[in-house]
Amino acid sequence: MFKFPFIPREEKFFELFEESAHNAVKTAQRLKKLVDTWQNVEIMTGEITELEHEGDRITHQIMKELNRTFVTPFDREDIASLAHSLDDVTDFIHAAADAMLIYKIDQPTQRAKELVETIVQAAAEIERAVPQLRHRAQLKQVLERCVEINRLENVADKVFRAAMAELFDDSKDFAHVIKWREIYEHMESATDRCEDVANVLEGVAIKHG
Repeated sequence: MFKFPFIPREEKFFELFEESAHNAVKTAQRLKKLVDTWQNVEIMTGEITELEHEGDRITHQIMKELNRTFVTPFDREDIASLAHSLDDVTDFIHAAADAMLIYKIDQPTQRAKELVETIVQAAAEIERAVPQLRHRAQLKQVLERCVEINRLENVADKVFRAAMAELFDDSKDFAHVIKWREIYEHMESATDRCEDVANVLEGVAIKHG
């Protein structure tokens, strides 16, 4: 297998991945603003929906480029996996916001705010890591970013377990439990998808480093 520097590069892939990672960060930051302020909920959820649609557009463009490009900067399977995992991060952030709107919750919980903060941090690490794929000399730094993303996913798991325990211990309102269980699950899934992104990035860095 040829090493990374000797493969003709399709810069469009890198540009689109960076665009997708930036879109995920914007979506996570918008969710954080939503749970921190809890004002103009419908408008802000609509903005998150638009960002989710933008994520879909970027993913479709990546797959279009993949289908018409003979030589790719790294394995085709990794390109597809990275595209879909990045899109999934945005999808689950949107799902969390949408559920809070649909269920007309009164106020976000402290655990929800903690989970969102972790999502923002993990998305930011992804945004820092993705441009480093362009440069073989920076692939070691990609691996370091992946370690941090995995750590943040573990943090989110602990918060999620605590949130679920508190939810079932503190509430006798069955509808409240159902609503918040779904919201927490969407948030935790967003961090799981961040870890999926990290796993793809790690694989690419190891193969081509």
